[in-house]
Amino acid sequence: MKKDDCIYVAGHKGMVGSAIVRALQRDGFKNIVTASRQELDLKDTIEVSRFFKKNQPDFVFLAAAKVGGIQANIRHPVEFLYENLEIQNNIIHSCHDNHVKKLIFLGSSCIYPAKCPQPIKEEYLLTGPLEPTNEGYALAKIAGLRLAQYYSKEYGSDCLCPMPCNLYGHSDSFDPVNSHVLSALVKKFVDAVEDDEKEVTMWGSGKARREFMHVDDLACALLFLVDAWKTSDIINVGSGSDISINELATLIAKKTRYNGSIIWDVSMPDGMMQKCLDVTKLHTLGFRSKIPLETGIDAVIQEYKQIKEST
Repeated sequence: MKKDDCIYVAGHKGMVGSAIVRALQRDGFKNIVTASRQELDLKDTIEVSRFFKKNQPDFVFLAAAKVGGIQANIRHPVEFLYENLEIQNNIIHSCHDNHVKKLIFLGSSCIYPAKCPQPIKEEYLLTGPLEPTNEGYALAKIAGLRLAQYYSKEYGSDCLCPMPCNLYGHSDSFDPVNSHVLSALVKKFVDAVEDDEKEVTMWGSGKARREFMHVDDLACALLFLVDAWKTSDIINVGSGSDISINELATLIAKKTRYNGSIIWDVSMPDGMMQKCLDVTKLHTLGFRSKIPLETGIDAVIQEYKQIKEST
């Protein structure tokens, strides 16, 4: 990318999109185009088409999506599949119609089969059934990935298809229904300390393992890969190491100074039991994440405390 290229970041107010904007600004890119939900409904085909024709972006980062944790995915599979398909289809097609130089389509590690060998290699995609608890979202992401790749194959469009691991960091949601696991745990334990709770109940067994990457590391990886990864093949983006949910909960409890008991409700689902990406290709290209998990957790705890103090 050149410094004067027009770059559209879809979903710029979300955790991932805002991190991409910060990274672009830090690196000296000034022609960054954004639009709020009130300004542009990405589910509206006509609105999206008009937006692209008006702004003529050179590069598009598709970070807009309906996202949420395991609870939200279980309750609303229709919305996670249908709304994400609408958003993706509109943006990907408009990229083609307006001759965008490169589309960066952000996938997710949940697109891989539920019982994948670990660590998960890119070639494991579509080799087995998906995890049922987030199947709707995963199906949408797989469809978007393939659509972007098909445009590349049939029409010569250029796309980058990174598959991130579980993300966390600045601007993550702390909503009890829609939040991801790490921010949900931060909220649980900070609230428990404030309310002097003696027990905190967690979903599942705590044995499931997850890989985490700070969203600012992801943004840096994306800007790196725009020039370094030359094909439409997917590429995993992650830290390369995982942690059990029990270990994560214990760590966050310690950092928030929670001294009560942690109760595991095994009647509730764990989700995929292990999800750690093989990031050999990313490391071979020369990129490694820099923000340690403990450092990132400290920042999330501080951010949530500041949000509570301001409300």
